[in-house]
Amino acid sequence: MNSSNRLTVRAYLRRLLQYFFQGMIVLAPIGITIWVVFGLFNFVDDILPNIVHSFAPTYLPRDSEGHLNKIPGLGFVVVVGLVLIVGWISSLYMMGRVVSLLDKVLEKTPGIKFIYSSVKDFLEAFAGNKKKFDKPVLVNVDAPDVWRIGFITQPNAHEFGMPEHVTVYVPHSYAISGITYIVPRDRIKLLTNLGAADAMKYTVSGGVTDVHE
Repeated sequence: MNSSNRLTVRAYLRRLLQYFFQGMIVLAPIGITIWVVFGLFNFVDDILPNIVHSFAPTYLPRDSEGHLNKIPGLGFVVVVGLVLIVGWISSLYMMGRVVSLLDKVLEKTPGIKFIYSSVKDFLEAFAGNKKKFDKPVLVNVDAPDVWRIGFITQPNAHEFGMPEHVTVYVPHSYAISGITYIVPRDRIKLLTNLGAADAMKYTVSGGVTDVHE
């Protein structure tokens, strides 16, 4: 194999490795969140029959193998209720301080930091006080009369020495990926007559969705 072929194979493998890590960055927060949620549902479904049986021994019958029958949907209701209660408690002032302290500890713990911060940032981008995808814009990054739909995620780029620039995330159509651009303010147009949800649906659907529906 000559040197040019070796370089081609090496470049191909490097590109595959890049795609692999990019896929991991995208899938890890989603996969971990789904795994935790379903694991929590299953855990609650497994322990609830024993708890109910301890208070009402005759309420739940046993199957042919002697195991207590599960109550369909009860685990989901309990988990959703628990999440709502935790959300309410964490909104209180004192508990907010405790949650903030725990948040700082987890974000500084080696190993856990990457997973925790990735999942947290991903969820907070869609909900919560730090919601990011709530300012839809038209951004000009290709040609003078060509515009993309994106979302302002940072109002400036001080960290990069460009205070007059803004950070815009442009999602891809029919995909969960996107591109981050740092552009001058005069190259964006705020979409004041279009909500963030409608802008996201229009972009992800490739323009098929009617924004007036």
